Amino acid sequence: MNWSVMIPMLGFLLIIFFIGIWASRKNAASGDSFIQDYFLGGRELGGFVLAMTMVATYGSASSFLGGPGTAYTMGFGWVLLAMSQVVTGYFVLMILGKKFAILARRYKAITLVDFLKMRYRSTAVVILSAFAIIVFLFSAMAAQWIGGARLVESLTGISYNGALFIFAVSVLVYVTIGGFRAVAVTDAVQGAAMVVGTFVLLVAVIIAGGGIPNIIGDLISENPNLVTPFGNEGNLSKAYVSSFWILVGVGVVGLPQIAVRSMAYKSSAGMHRALIIGTIVTGIIMLNMHLIGVFARPIMPGIEVGDTVIPLISMEVLPPWLAGIVLAAPLAAIMSTVDSLLILVSSTVVKDVYLNYIKPDATIKAVKRASFGVTAVLGIIVYMLALNPPDLLIFLNLFAFGGLEAAFIWPIVMGLYWKYSNKYGAIASMITGITSYIALHFYNEAYGNLLGVHTVALPVLLSFIAFVVFSLVIGRKAHSFEEEWKELKQEALGK
Repeated sequence: MNWSVMIPMLGFLLIIFFIGIWASRKNAASGDSFIQDYFLGGRELGGFVLAMTMVATYGSASSFLGGPGTAYTMGFGWVLLAMSQVVTGYFVLMILGKKFAILARRYKAITLVDFLKMRYRSTAVVILSAFAIIVFLFSAMAAQWIGGARLVESLTGISYNGALFIFAVSVLVYVTIGGFRAVAVTDAVQGAAMVVGTFVLLVAVIIAGGGIPNIIGDLISENPNLVTPFGNEGNLSKAYVSSFWILVGVGVVGLPQIAVRSMAYKSSAGMHRALIIGTIVTGIIMLNMHLIGVFARPIMPGIEVGDTVIPLISMEVLPPWLAGIVLAAPLAAIMSTVDSLLILVSSTVVKDVYLNYIKPDATIKAVKRASFGVTAVLGIIVYMLALNPPDLLIFLNLFAFGGLEAAFIWPIVMGLYWKYSNKYGAIASMITGITSYIALHFYNEAYGNLLGVHTVALPVLLSFIAFVVFSLVIGRKAHSFEEEWKELKQEALGK
């Protein structure tokens, strides 16, 4: 074990644990508002923390390990593809923005499913939402567990299973005790680590490769396709690249783990700051990490497992102590995403299923026990799923992204902005999106991408058509938020 690398990493983990302990004390002091604090941080996020928690949650193991690993394999085409992610935070906050946050507060929504439940007043919408979150986010969480384990494995030399155990325990401890507040504040720390770490590593890789012109020349000598937009085998078609933008661009509005952050900011001024900070930071991180993946190819040819490119090149081009500090960036990305996903799935089980349908009169003490217990159990289940990892975890993560977007994008967006949106359209859209996405995923795995587009494109289109048709054909009625607000106030007074 290389202690020169490990000591900075361990120091980083200690900081995270202290933040988790602090957050736990904040939650303990909040009494009856435990649910809101544990799952939404008390809606107190400022602009910087909001931006960094969105960036850190979105910038996952696929961005810091899988993405650069795929860029190492495919070349500059994948870098171009990855840069469509720059607009992620901008689109989410601009499309959801103030209206989503205001309605979430008006509905007293703690989770995305809370919002959908109040907007559509439908048990079926809640059950479908919980099903989609649990199914697809297990894939996303497994990807993060795998990425964390591979990073620890590369650094320590211990077996994959041992590394997986160490990573799982580290995450579970601070997420279970700290909740959303720990997640949000640690995301701010982790986001800063990402920006600094990617800059340092990119400069070191360029120096080790003899400068950018020399690296480009080596890539062209090996395979000219590595420096084109179409991939090393010409497998990145125009149709695929264009449709991929739906998955990692505008479609991110439908990701529950990102959308829920639009409920948690303190003021509109904070949201506007987050728009600017988040867009700049995402652009820096995505460009740097994917360029590192491509530039590493001439320096360290023949790496077989793409997900190990970043830790291997870091230890090759940097002094051990600096590599340890720099590798805190991918560790930060992985931990920040997995903690957010854990909290999201935990809140779905506890808040949206347990409190809504199993034990609505549960005491705060019972809710606390359930929250801690469910978070821990979910982590253990994902640990078991991660014991047999794929070679490139990015595709496991993107599978989860696509499924969630196909399920949620139109119930969220149309529910905010289209007056004829109703529960029938939402139910039809979610069923159509989920089933068509899963069916098309297996078809594309067996026969290649239908029409040459990414798997998510057609399900998003079909779910949109289903939403509009069923909303207009069944139970058509113009929805008024003003009238709904009056009804909610009357209900509250009646209680």
